Amino acid sequence: MKVILTKDVKAQGKRGDVINVSDGYANNFLLKNGLAVPASSGNIVINNQQKAVEAKHRAEQKAEAEALAKVISQTEITISASVGANGKIFGSVTNKEIEDALAKQDLIVDRKKIILDSPIKSLGNYVVNVKLHPEVAAKLRVNVVAQ
Repeated sequence: MKVILTKDVKAQGKRGDVINVSDGYANNFLLKNGLAVPASSGNIVINNQQKAVEAKHRAEQKAEAEALAKVISQTEITISASVGANGKIFGSVTNKEIEDALAKQDLIVDRKKIILDSPIKSLGNYVVNVKLHPEVAAKLRVNVVAQ
């Protein structure tokens, strides 16, 4: 029996996939629990329309991320930190501080998307990766100066 998955099902497929399963599995588990609908011609048309809408939405998100990445790549932020001996700063510069510095320049980026390879614990210039989308990343220049 052919069915269209309405939710991800482990070992069967992802939402929107058309799969062929045994009649008993389809009737007793997938259809009964709302994990799938029968693959009738009307349901297939609706599924294709939903996939087209999702593809358009993903393309728009990627375009927005690419535009933001272009701006971030041309941006340099300066963060001041209190320092001790040998130019070592107290604590470290975190992705939260980088997020706040970007917000001051009207660039809204979630701190979870700012990837620090290692904590910034000394003065200097650094390049930080910002992963805006699964396929789009930008490099941000961070300058850490003494307070």
